[in-house]
Amino acid sequence: MTLQAPAGQKTRAVVLDLSATDRGDLCRDALNNLDLEWQIHNKTSPEQAAACIAGRQVVVTNKVVIDRKLLIGASDLKLICISATGTNNVDLLAARELGIDVCNVTGYATPSVVQYVFSVMLSLFTKLAEHRRAVNKGEWSDSEQFCLLDFPFHECQHKTLGIVGYGELGSAVAKVARAFGMKVLVAARNTEDTREGRIPLKEMLPQLDVLSLHCLLNEDTKNLISKNELNALPKGALVINSARGGIVNEQDLLNAIESGHLGGAATDVLSTEPPSEHHLLLQKTFDNLIITPHIAWASVESRQRLIDHVAFNISEYMAGRPRNIVN
Repeated sequence: MTLQAPAGQKTRAVVLDLSATDRGDLCRDALNNLDLEWQIHNKTSPEQAAACIAGRQVVVTNKVVIDRKLLIGASDLKLICISATGTNNVDLLAARELGIDVCNVTGYATPSVVQYVFSVMLSLFTKLAEHRRAVNKGEWSDSEQFCLLDFPFHECQHKTLGIVGYGELGSAVAKVARAFGMKVLVAARNTEDTREGRIPLKEMLPQLDVLSLHCLLNEDTKNLISKNELNALPKGALVINSARGGIVNEQDLLNAIESGHLGGAATDVLSTEPPSEHHLLLQKTFDNLIITPHIAWASVESRQRLIDHVAFNISEYMAGRPRNIVN
């Protein structure tokens, strides 16, 4: 597990899609201080990928797909650093067969995601959109009293939060929820999950005021929250998805909002990203439906930690201490 460049040359490295994480607002010193010859691309198309990777011992990618064909053609490649937690854009099996190590970054976005969850939860609980709209329309100015009480709202204290996916993110959300005085329930992963403190999803849903999703998207979780699950939630409950699009059935979510069954929903992810302008959730505006463009993870601090951890992964690999290897 070493990075050996041709005699008399520095180890050559390339970033394929820097703009996916850095829009000029981050410090790149951790990368620049590595003893590497860098080539930086803000983005790389599939047609450009082979040429960009050629002759490079280290590749950093966020979303650029590196498949078997690319790997076979990259004879100098030794290390792929994914500047994300998910690894689905790299053929891990092919990389292992070819002796190419792949590492990722975990845990960097936790404070950002937790902040997002509570920002949308509190916005929905407090009906901020309705109150702001009323003020902008002059309804407060026309009020006969000092406050406008047209939109009754509730506190999150003593409400019950249900979490699906109790890893790094889910457990961090639970910690903050308890600080707000909320009761926390955790869904069992499957029918075989009998760990203490976990309850079946079907049993959990009717007890919830808020459902927050933090699980992976896979065959088991695709459309995990659909019509039946949404109907199982009490009337007025909130749904928050900062995990992956496809976990919640979007048509069923829209129906639950339009019918008034849900008190509100917030989703930072959609099944197709970026979505078509004709995406069904983008056709109407609801005060109690918050849609954000996959930014829950993306605070400046979070993205800085990501860049710094990528650099640390590389420096540790160069020192013979590989970390976060995923293949």
